[in-house]
Amino acid sequence: MAARERRYVDDVPEHVEQRLHVICATLPDAYEEAAWVGLRWRVRTRTFAHVLGVDEPDRERRTVLVFRSSGEELEALRRMGDPFFALGWGRNAMGMAIDESTDWDEVAELVTESFCVMAPKKLAALVSRPPRPASPDSDVS
Repeated sequence: MAARERRYVDDVPEHVEQRLHVICATLPDAYEEAAWVGLRWRVRTRTFAHVLGVDEPDRERRTVLVFRSSGEELEALRRMGDPFFALGWGRNAMGMAIDESTDWDEVAELVTESFCVMAPKKLAALVSRPPRPASPDSDVS
């Protein structure tokens, strides 16, 4: 008997799709469309958020948000562990398991940052983001 492999499915709870829709609707020129599986949000032709169901051997189905990150935040997310995980493809692609304990303020920040990573600079500049903390090496005089 062959081992059961990971399967991607369209089974995403409606409330998850709706919350992501609300977050993404605030981003300039962002649009929503059905993906090969699940639902994705794009800017121009680049996907910045994608939600889908994932079936894996020996695990209940989970809802996964795929997003992009960069720099120190990307490295921190890679090391953080549950609910975050590296996808194994794309130099800056991350996954986040979505469940009843998901912090939706954090999701909004991650999706907004992902948009800014993928969007043209002119569109990213239109997005209101909290200032990044100064690095320890910066001159504070």
